[in-house]
Amino acid sequence: MYKKFIMQMFLCNMIFLSGWFCVKEVQLNRLSATPAFKSSLSENYQPPRVDRFFGIPKQAASGQRIVDYCVIEKEYKYDLAQSDYEALLKIVQAEAGNEDEMGKMLVAGVVLNRVDSRRFPNTVTEVVMQQKGGVYQFSPVAIGTYQKTKPSQETMEAVEKVLKGEDYTQGALYFVSRKSADPEKMRWFDSSLSKLFEHGGHEFFTNP
Repeated sequence: MYKKFIMQMFLCNMIFLSGWFCVKEVQLNRLSATPAFKSSLSENYQPPRVDRFFGIPKQAASGQRIVDYCVIEKEYKYDLAQSDYEALLKIVQAEAGNEDEMGKMLVAGVVLNRVDSRRFPNTVTEVVMQQKGGVYQFSPVAIGTYQKTKPSQETMEAVEKVLKGEDYTQGALYFVSRKSADPEKMRWFDSSLSKLFEHGGHEFFTNP
């Protein structure tokens, strides 16, 4: 009887211990399955920052890298005073108002070639208003249309390109419209100068 009781107590303890070890093993398994680092996703989002220079993106920043965009503006070859700039616009409009953009650029280029030449005055205004033997070098100045003309947007854009260095004149210092030129003046062009090319209603010349 006593031995039977002892045996029952022993079996009960064994069952209890077995159950306890099973519970601990489950807890250890859960612990080992837990990640070493816990990550969380933030709902706060900030859009990329964009700096602008006159509407052009300069720098875009994100969480990973920064990309810089350089705004490169073409420099002006000619830095004119306001009065010279206005004179250039007006003479181009008066001489080539009916020409295409290239025709306008060529007339502006000839005027600036004269400014750069030792044969002519040093400023645009002086070149435009120059007289030789009492005669103006540019007919619109002589007949008064230069004074009344108003430069168009197309003329401004053409002159802008020339001021930034676009030059298709091949060094021309003179231009003339043969159909409207005085015959005697035209003979001087043909005999005293070297013809370079024609464009639109003008022929372009330089000194031989």
